[in-house]
Amino acid sequence: MKILGIDTNAKTRKGEKRGYATAITYLAPSNASGVTNTCPSASKGCRKACLFTSGRGVMTPVMEARINKTKFFVNDERAYMAQLKKELVAFIKSSSKKSKIPCTRLNGTSDIAWEDILVDDQNVMETFSGLQFYDYTKRSDRMDNFLDGKLAANYHLTFSRSETTKDEQVKSILKRGGNVAVVYADELPVWDFNAEVINGDTDDLRFKDPLGKIVGLTYKRAKGVTVDDAIESGFVLDRAGRGS
Repeated sequence: MKILGIDTNAKTRKGEKRGYATAITYLAPSNASGVTNTCPSASKGCRKACLFTSGRGVMTPVMEARINKTKFFVNDERAYMAQLKKELVAFIKSSSKKSKIPCTRLNGTSDIAWEDILVDDQNVMETFSGLQFYDYTKRSDRMDNFLDGKLAANYHLTFSRSETTKDEQVKSILKRGGNVAVVYADELPVWDFNAEVINGDTDDLRFKDPLGKIVGLTYKRAKGVTVDDAIESGFVLDRAGRGS
């Protein structure tokens, strides 16, 4: 079973223009696998608008593959990590042959604390200390650890706002030098939460973003969820005035 997808996502492929190759892992989000909750801090709005049912994610074989990978991780964590390391080695070699800089996002549709998954007293970021890892997270504990310098130097986190996130928390993260991803209806504001909004749809290289910024993302429609539905939930913001 293959764990990593290499530049198979339309957004991660945009990083090629900046000289990067991106390997990403898509697991089943939240409780979708039936064996574990991979997104312990997911809000109701987040689960409803999840990218799990956006794009190719609506296809049954794709959903099943993500569920099976999640079951593999839960049922045999050591074997999963061994396979992941094997694929990372191959990815680094293939990137070098293509003269690309490799980077890896392990939580494509999950929010697992990979820093806590140890094999032989090391997490995967420590094992591959020369490889850039990055993720989005809705977990306050993970973001705090990142901002406090407690994670590996090659692991970058961007906090992901949901409808349950207080404005004060967003501003606190920004003040501490972190970035916060915010989903907007169809138009990005220039300024929000007392901070500059940068376009996060240009590419997925979040570790390259300037510090203390709102990373604006336009809503990618999930199956059966309209933009207005997402705005009503509070997960998606509409600063143009159509919704909340």
